Amino acid sequence: MSLKIYNTMSREKEEFVPVREGKIGMYVCGITAYDYSHLGHARAAVVFDVVYRYLLYMGYEVTFIRNFTDVDDKIIDRANREKIDFKEISERFINEYSKDMGALGVKTPTAEPKASEHIKEMIEIIEEIIEKGYGYVRDGDVFFSVEKKKDYGKLSGRNLEEMRAGARIDIDERKVNPLDFALWKASKPDEPSWESPWGPGRPGWHIECSVMSKKYLGATFDIHGGGEDLVFPHHENEIAQSEAATGKPFAKYWIHNGFVNINREKMSKSLGNFFTIREILEKFHPESVRLFLLSNHYRSPIDFTDKNMSDAQSALDRFYTMMRRIDDLGDGEAENRDVHQQIKELSKKLSSGFKEAMDDDFNSARALGEIFEAIRVANQILDSVQKEGKGCSKKDFKPLKDTFNDLGSVIGVLNLKAEEWFQNTGTIDSREEEKGLNPDEIEKLIQERNAARKAKDWNRADELRDRLSQMGVVLEDTDKGTQWKVKR
Repeated sequence: MSLKIYNTMSREKEEFVPVREGKIGMYVCGITAYDYSHLGHARAAVVFDVVYRYLLYMGYEVTFIRNFTDVDDKIIDRANREKIDFKEISERFINEYSKDMGALGVKTPTAEPKASEHIKEMIEIIEEIIEKGYGYVRDGDVFFSVEKKKDYGKLSGRNLEEMRAGARIDIDERKVNPLDFALWKASKPDEPSWESPWGPGRPGWHIECSVMSKKYLGATFDIHGGGEDLVFPHHENEIAQSEAATGKPFAKYWIHNGFVNINREKMSKSLGNFFTIREILEKFHPESVRLFLLSNHYRSPIDFTDKNMSDAQSALDRFYTMMRRIDDLGDGEAENRDVHQQIKELSKKLSSGFKEAMDDDFNSARALGEIFEAIRVANQILDSVQKEGKGCSKKDFKPLKDTFNDLGSVIGVLNLKAEEWFQNTGTIDSREEEKGLNPDEIEKLIQERNAARKAKDWNRADELRDRLSQMGVVLEDTDKGTQWKVKR
């Protein structure tokens, strides 16, 4: 099966054929940097991170561009309130966004251009639009004439009369049509401005993406993405101004992710259910957040609740418990051919099922289903090994571990060592529950032992190790500190 993508433009799944064989250009609209990023930003970032990772996994050479809007009304308003330069605001929240993305394991795109660094190119493309009859000047402002672009509305599926009737637009008598949008805005007091043929001013919001996508990817490129709230007017306007300027098709495939709801209500500050990424990560492990965000198909809405987040963490507990069981088999040389063959077949089936799911419009929910079905079967095999006392080592499970590593590199989870997961999350796995162990007590004893070792009180250190051993806890001193696990 070849990769198929649901194209917002055609409203159907299409076989993916890149503009240039073996190479892909992808542009995703980034944040307007005026505040901390929220869970909706996290979903868009993780969705397109997985798209990026999967295309790389398939062997494509991918140029991935995600912009920053660093000059905008909201940025300027905040800068004026704080009485500082607008660049201080945008740089502050670009840095915070980058921290959030690092915490979520989002790969850095090929480039992350900023609007303010491309003013010259914006002026040039606006001049082209005016010269070709699609733009007009009014008192230092430049507007795009939507009526001149006969296919305006083709992405959102609207016609001009419907848009005019349903639009909530500020009346501006200078516009030929109320739907005409600003390419350039004349400067106002207390606003940043740049010199232009139409006087000092700054760019409109939409023009920046047309300029930066063209600069890095060319006039026509493969994939343009963003949240579904950007379909109209932002992406519609990008298409109109880009194709008016270049005379060429803009993006070939349009991908839009669905909204995040909070307890079945739309997330909004006014409802008091607005969560920033940093707030979420204070409460939940980044892998749990990623797994949750990928647990629905990217085009569907997803409902954030504590239960759904706990379910995501429980699912990861099952994976890491299984990996710990495999590690506990030890490094013996003997190979159990029957087990090894079962694991090879399971690994092959998992890889095939995962790829089939992802080739179906990046269906991460179905792909995760394949992963957790493989975990279920692997646990059955481990149960059989334990019950029947079969000679077996973790080398027999290497094909499955390798497959999980490969697929984990695509979805950005399953990337930790089992001990690291359980210690970072404070989760008690099934063996700890069975033995009645308390991780907090174990950690306290380990800290006491480390203090004794530091003081060179070797007798006390040995005494604490023996005590932990009697509890069924095995210690391993590493460069990264003391790791522990439960003896089987």
